[in-house]
Amino acid sequence: MFLAEVNSVYQHLELPFEASWFPLFYLLAKEKERSIRQVADELMTSHSAISQLVTKLKEKGLIKSFADAKDKRVQMITLTTKGTQLKNKLLPIWDGISKSMQVMEASYPEVAHFLPAIAKLEQHFEAQSLSSIIVDEVEKDKGNKKGAALTTVTKKAKVNGRK
Repeated sequence: MFLAEVNSVYQHLELPFEASWFPLFYLLAKEKERSIRQVADELMTSHSAISQLVTKLKEKGLIKSFADAKDKRVQMITLTTKGTQLKNKLLPIWDGISKSMQVMEASYPEVAHFLPAIAKLEQHFEAQSLSSIIVDEVEKDKGNKKGAALTTVTKKAKVNGRK
């Protein structure tokens, strides 16, 4: 809901931007260039999710990537001129969002911690869908149950004098 509301602001102002891109744009606004790994770590999401987002934004001409000068295996990213121009148009909107959130938190103090948590969840689900998280957990559980079953069989065999 929160991201949809913010996206409606971008659409109303005819800005080609999606709220789910905000975390990456914000990081690149603070520091001109970062590695994909740094971004993934800071946003607490997977490297592949960030790589997918970077690919999407490269296709739109907003981000460019290049090999790190010290370690060619490391992929660095930065905003393009077009990305920087868009970021400059977005800064007043981000300030307006921040001020609006402060007003909401002041008006409803009981939700002060709830609103950022919802935004963080929506951001996370943009990077990795809830369905894929559930499937990953189910797959992990299957592997753990197989491992647990083997451990149980091994323990029973040892108790019964078999190895």
